Amino acid sequence: MVDEVSRDKISEAIEKLKKGELRLSEVDDFVGSKNLGVLVRRLFLEEIRGVSLSSIGSTIIDFEDVVGRNIENPIGAVQIPLGVVGPLRIVGEHASGDFYVPLATSEGALVASISRGAKAITMSGGAFAVVYRDGMTRAPLFRTPSARRAVDLVRWVMDSYEAIKREAESTTRYGKLVSIEPYVAGNNVWLRFRFTTGDAMGMNMVTIAVDRASKYIVENFGDVELVALSGNMCTDKKPAYINAILGRGKSVVAEAIIRRDVAEGVLRASVDDMVDVNNRKNLLGTSLAGGIGLNAHVANVIAAIFIATGQDVAQVVESSIAYTWMEKTRDGDLYASVTLPSLEVGTVGGGTWLPTQREALSLLGVFGPGDPPGVNAIKFAEIVASTALAGEINLVAALASDQLAKAHERLGRKRI
Repeated sequence: MVDEVSRDKISEAIEKLKKGELRLSEVDDFVGSKNLGVLVRRLFLEEIRGVSLSSIGSTIIDFEDVVGRNIENPIGAVQIPLGVVGPLRIVGEHASGDFYVPLATSEGALVASISRGAKAITMSGGAFAVVYRDGMTRAPLFRTPSARRAVDLVRWVMDSYEAIKREAESTTRYGKLVSIEPYVAGNNVWLRFRFTTGDAMGMNMVTIAVDRASKYIVENFGDVELVALSGNMCTDKKPAYINAILGRGKSVVAEAIIRRDVAEGVLRASVDDMVDVNNRKNLLGTSLAGGIGLNAHVANVIAAIFIATGQDVAQVVESSIAYTWMEKTRDGDLYASVTLPSLEVGTVGGGTWLPTQREALSLLGVFGPGDPPGVNAIKFAEIVASTALAGEINLVAALASDQLAKAHERLGRKRI
């Protein structure tokens, strides 16, 4: 409830905003409450723009907790419909059982599509999934006087690895440096640091650690200058082959054998036709288009899970690099796999602790730190990859049997 004193303060704040005497970022301190600050900014925008923002104002988020941690200048929250796919049977190294996967999306037919793929996987015995590489990266860029000194720097870093490792790891309890990969172009040197980060996605953890390591390098090597803490060889939030080849975050593969009778009965497509569509569309078509990753729509699945579970949504860019493979087995069934070389996920930190996102992770049994640290994030990665596989299997089947447009006509478009 807003008392009379608060109402007067709100009105005063709105007038000061209108006159330019108060900045949006100063409102919280002026009214003495982050939650009131949200209200002030929203009412101010409603008045000057002549619109209603009441739906944006309807939220369960306590902004006393999230301002300065997850958001600045908040005016409320947006809501996205949340659906669930399942049961999806997974028999992975860490994820084992039948899972119900939350997907936040406004795209009609998406949840239904992935659900049908999940049904085919489950009826065929489940998907196997495994994380085969793990490590978050950050690559600072250094300038040296010459190419000769650039090579000297690389050699010095390799010789000083243990000392650099101690400096970097002194900033974190969970981050462990596993490698430094050097790249040289002229007098420029990129050092691609790779860390394991427990159950966190780890970008902030690694950035802080690499900042400490970079300062140590500059202070102890001599004639070298840190140009940028991130030199775009990491590579964060941008499509890049280095992530596809060397990985970033979790590198994970999910596979399943879909029985021929399930393919024909549930997916309504033949194994031969699905293999042909995957080869011609995902492999050949994407290659001709110059795409990074060879898949049908993995980004749909990654984005929906990321939004639902509080992941860094901008990292859908590299997390959805995926390679979908299909072939006919000797028994006439369909072998299908999805490989995600740079899936960046965590079960602690970032937006994972927000109320609805926390519940979504809890639904999957992966919220919070694992025991030992890191197992929850690995389990989560296996679930994400298996869900992506379900999406790929169904879309390829829909294309192979000419069902795609009909599904969107029925589920994805309101007639006008």
